Amino acid sequence: MRGSFRFRPVRELAQEYGFTLRAPRRRSQLSPKHSWRRRPSPRWVVERTHSWLNRFRRLLVRWEKREDTYVAMLHFALGIITWFHSLLPK
Repeated sequence: MRGSFRFRPVRELAQEYGFTLRAPRRRSQLSPKHSWRRRPSPRWVVERTHSWLNRFRRLLVRWEKREDTYVAMLHFALGIITWFHSLLPK
């Protein structure tokens, strides 16, 4: 398990639900090989996705009163984001 989760009940609950716990390492635990990364950190990926979703004002303000309409708009926005980013040159 990655990270510095030393609190046993949290680790056990995370394993029970199948989560992978990720937390930044303490400065004293960092080694020189961890100073560079090949892929973006999972936190950055989540923050970037939230930023993309916040561009859809209808989701940001939450105009919908019914949950099913909100979820449909969320799926629609995620589809548009996926479609748009699949068109970008690689």
